[in-house]
Amino acid sequence: MIHHVSVGTNDLERAKAFYDAVLPVLGLRQLKATGHSVDYGISEILFSVEKPVDGHAATSGNGVHIAFVAGHRGTVNEFHRVGIAHGGADAGPPGLRPQYDENYYGAFIRDPDGNKIEAVTHAAK
Repeated sequence: MIHHVSVGTNDLERAKAFYDAVLPVLGLRQLKATGHSVDYGISEILFSVEKPVDGHAATSGNGVHIAFVAGHRGTVNEFHRVGIAHGGADAGPPGLRPQYDENYYGAFIRDPDGNKIEAVTHAAK
């Protein structure tokens, strides 16, 4: 079981502005912010955006991919719309992904640091 997930950022303020807009669509809110990280969750921290502890630049490539649960397809659509409007890059528009499952409906965006995030639901609507 996963306790929380962290991704790196080269610009914490830019990342904060992006995630402050995108994560509430999925029911997460900012719980804590310091000069080194911004933490999100419901009642406990589930997701963090952090400056690298070693001082090196954050890099991601295709190696970082995090999928968030969305309640329904409208939430997936809104996640994608808000993410693009707040500096994300389209990495796969909302739609069915039958190669994964016939009811798999998801959308992919890259955050301003290149981390690939997704919202997904198996709901029919």
